[in-house]
Amino acid sequence: MTDSTPLAPQLRGPQDHDVRTQIVEAATEHFGHYGYEKTTVSDLAKVIGFSKAYIYKFFDSKQAIGEVICSNCLDAIMKAVDEATSAAPTASDRLRQMFKALVEAGSNLFFRERKLFDIAAAAASGPWPSARAYEEHIRQLIAQIIVEGRNSGEFERKTPLDETVNAIHLVMRPYVNPLLLQHNLDLAPEAAVQLSNLILRSLAP
Repeated sequence: MTDSTPLAPQLRGPQDHDVRTQIVEAATEHFGHYGYEKTTVSDLAKVIGFSKAYIYKFFDSKQAIGEVICSNCLDAIMKAVDEATSAAPTASDRLRQMFKALVEAGSNLFFRERKLFDIAAAAASGPWPSARAYEEHIRQLIAQIIVEGRNSGEFERKTPLDETVNAIHLVMRPYVNPLLLQHNLDLAPEAAVQLSNLILRSLAP
């Protein structure tokens, strides 16, 4: 905490990075405790010891701060997915592990960090750029798995790749999109298994 408002630096550099990090860390803690919707930039300024105007020199809105926090949360989910799928021996196993990891990571965030999960849900309803990037990452991963399975002979080749990816993404979406997952938590673990099996049967050559 500081007693006076710090002067804005004239040039972008390490000091700016430290201030941005400080703002994001304070916002993450505050959002996690009070929730995104109930927190204002004025609240964050008071907690950090900066003026609201000074915070606006680094982030042009509360959503811009939420974007960074949301991106960090979604990056953590994708890291868990990448770790879960990296050792899978076949494309079929990779698809199963991907779906399972997405559901587990999203559910864990909901139950352990509910206030931060709410930011991800707000991002998905926007949709914010971080949410769009997250969905695109999932689509790219699905496409990689499909191509791998086709090259290995596990999956059929007749259906256009983009059509296959779109269909699989639509099937998974209620359980991997944070805005939708919160309404499907009771069914999510079972759905991840049964829908994975259904998808794989449809992909069989």
